[in-house]
Amino acid sequence: MKSVLIGEARKGITEIINRVAYAGERVALCRRGRPLAVLVSVEDAELLDSLEEAQDLKAAHKVLANIRAGKERAIPFAEAEASLAAKAGK
Repeated sequence: MKSVLIGEARKGITEIINRVAYAGERVALCRRGRPLAVLVSVEDAELLDSLEEAQDLKAAHKVLANIRAGKERAIPFAEAEASLAAKAGK
């Protein structure tokens, strides 16, 4: 993966986007030598999304199996919502 300083990327953004989109390169955008973000092709982003969705689905199936087996309890939506709101308030 190629690294580019953000200041340099501003000057040559069109070339960088073309390399990412058409050559399939991945480009890390860096500030002070530290990567902050990575530019990837649409195909790579879609692949990442599908991998994340597959992981989420697998985790959901595991939780449902545990609930059916009595290893976990189902949490009513209102309880989950209140718990998340309390955590966000901390």
